[in-house]
Amino acid sequence: MKKTTGKAVKNALRGMSALALSLTVMLGTSVDARADEADAKRILKAMSDYLAAQKAISFKYDAALEVVTKDEQKLALVSSGAVTLNRPDKIRAMRAGGFADVETSFDGKTLTLLGKNLNMYAQKDIPGTIDNLIDVLRTTYHRHLPAANLLLSNSYDELMRDVVDVKDLGSGVIGGVECDYLALRKKEVDWQIWIAQGKRPYPCRYSIATKDLAGQPQYIIQIRDWKTGNEVAATDFSFKNRTKAKEVELGKLEGTDDLPAHFKIGESK
Repeated sequence: MKKTTGKAVKNALRGMSALALSLTVMLGTSVDARADEADAKRILKAMSDYLAAQKAISFKYDAALEVVTKDEQKLALVSSGAVTLNRPDKIRAMRAGGFADVETSFDGKTLTLLGKNLNMYAQKDIPGTIDNLIDVLRTTYHRHLPAANLLLSNSYDELMRDVVDVKDLGSGVIGGVECDYLALRKKEVDWQIWIAQGKRPYPCRYSIATKDLAGQPQYIIQIRDWKTGNEVAATDFSFKNRTKAKEVELGKLEGTDDLPAHFKIGESK
């Protein structure tokens, strides 16, 4: 019995090795890599154009932010949320996880961050478009909206910036939706995206792996309940302080970041 089991395991391992070798050969020696790259760019551009053309969008999402400990244990901080936007200058985003319950609202003039679990909020005047808001949040306040790169009015340019390798890896299924599966590489990150096939090429899943950090942790967001146009419920994007939350300065609004306070960011490798 032991001999039979051992032989079966060895055969299984050989099969897995052969499969891995086959996959390596297929990915490394594409017959027509240029055609694959052109297809991938075309699919990504079609998604970008479709997203930009939608004046109203809403979706729900599940996200996982990986962290790697000093002893190389990989952990995932998971959260769920929802986003509603009206182009060009209104957005509301919610994110709830084990460490934070945050609502971000922007009415074209004022950004409000509400820490629901803290019953505190902070506001900043940032007049302009959603594109401008994303840029200011990222560069000035080191904060990010969920799937921010995908929400830009021309997401293709941002996604393709500094890309050195593009692959069309065929199709996959996310949440029952058949998707085109693309993989792209930059110097510091590898990222992948699954885009719904058909007339509504929306992003179903998006992942980014950071190559200059030990363990190459990933941020993964999976999108569901995608709606556009008249499907999107009417939304008031202005802030209403219904819970009598206390106003504080943005720098003092703790507990609303992606990482909780007891997680410390380590050095790049």
